[in-house]
Amino acid sequence: MQKPENVYVWENGVREPSGGEFIELREDRTLRVPDRPIIPFIEGDGIGPEITPAMILVVNSAVEKAYGESRKILWVELLAGDKAEEKTGERLPQETLDFLRKAVVGIKGPLGTPVGKGVRSINSALRRAFDFYSAVRPVYWMGQPTPIPQPERVDVVVFRENTDDVYVGAEFFPGTGEALRVREFLLKEMGAKEEGFPEDVGITVKPMSEFKTKRHVRKALRYALETGRRNVAVIGKGNIMKATEGAFINWAFEVAQEEEFRDRVVTDPEAEPSEGQVKLTKVITDQMLMQLVLRPDAWDVVIAQNLNGDYVSDLAAALIGGPGFVPSGNIGDGYALFESTHGTAWDIAGKGIANPLSITLSGAMMLEYLGWKEAAQKIYTAVRKTFEDRVGTPDVASGFERMGVSAKAVSTYEYAQEIVNRI
Repeated sequence: MQKPENVYVWENGVREPSGGEFIELREDRTLRVPDRPIIPFIEGDGIGPEITPAMILVVNSAVEKAYGESRKILWVELLAGDKAEEKTGERLPQETLDFLRKAVVGIKGPLGTPVGKGVRSINSALRRAFDFYSAVRPVYWMGQPTPIPQPERVDVVVFRENTDDVYVGAEFFPGTGEALRVREFLLKEMGAKEEGFPEDVGITVKPMSEFKTKRHVRKALRYALETGRRNVAVIGKGNIMKATEGAFINWAFEVAQEEEFRDRVVTDPEAEPSEGQVKLTKVITDQMLMQLVLRPDAWDVVIAQNLNGDYVSDLAAALIGGPGFVPSGNIGDGYALFESTHGTAWDIAGKGIANPLSITLSGAMMLEYLGWKEAAQKIYTAVRKTFEDRVGTPDVASGFERMGVSAKAVSTYEYAQEIVNRI
């Protein structure tokens, strides 16, 4: 795929374009978005170099169609992952972090973590560097083949806490001195029962804090109120893990009583929200997983801890065909990095058959975050038209054919062009 003229690829360093401006992060953490914003992108590993240019092609077309020449994105390539290691010797160069901070908003393809090399996850490093405390995944059906009847019932946004819980990474492996010392402390100092901590035990610490929980819940409730989503669930196994997931749920209801929300968030289980209100309901995690399958239209927003949010967002994605159809954004206080939801898919890398929809829809989600909603809507409409016309990459076409519907299979680039033709 030929690089458009507004894409500045990495050449012995980051190429900062002239004629563009960086997004400004105001003191209140809102954005001032110029008409020619500089947006960094990371192609990613595996299928990343195929799907990321496809996304740029579609987003460029939507912006041009919506705004003519009055608005344009200037894309700047940053390096991370395999390409960064090859060209710089580092998997996450400091110049990438510096430019992302300068740019405020960016987008990336999938990044892998080499097995057995002692390399930490780049995704984790990016979350920590910019305090992306909410992973936001909107899950909705656009016409693609799915494993369930009436997939139009699925329209839920999962807010997964992104910095607490198991992502803290405090693990002590069985048989190590660290695990034995933690075990001894729990038994002797904290009164833990020995039958729960045999000598061969492995221990993972699962911390959750009030501060991290409440800022995450506020972001989710504000989103629900701003977008007219009325039924909000806060989930967890609070009946078992009272000090962590139970506290998470309790803190969520404390947020609902804050001055900003108390007249706009209904917490009475018997009451229904009025116009301009949302209802906050407590749901046990296993019940939520079951309800998503049996009545997915019951919930508009799900607020979850890290691990539970992972389960719920993956199940919701499966209902509409898989993570390849789901966008994602890592969002903090103003800073945001949008990304494909799926992995690197090395088994099909280089074959030109990868589905670019996840990162393309993440591009549309990014446009919404910038306030360019007209351009985002053009992408959503065009994607729906491709499904109506039974056009897609081989995974999409084979899905239709399993349903007894003939479909046209196209390459990654051709699919991007099919979307552009319908914008």
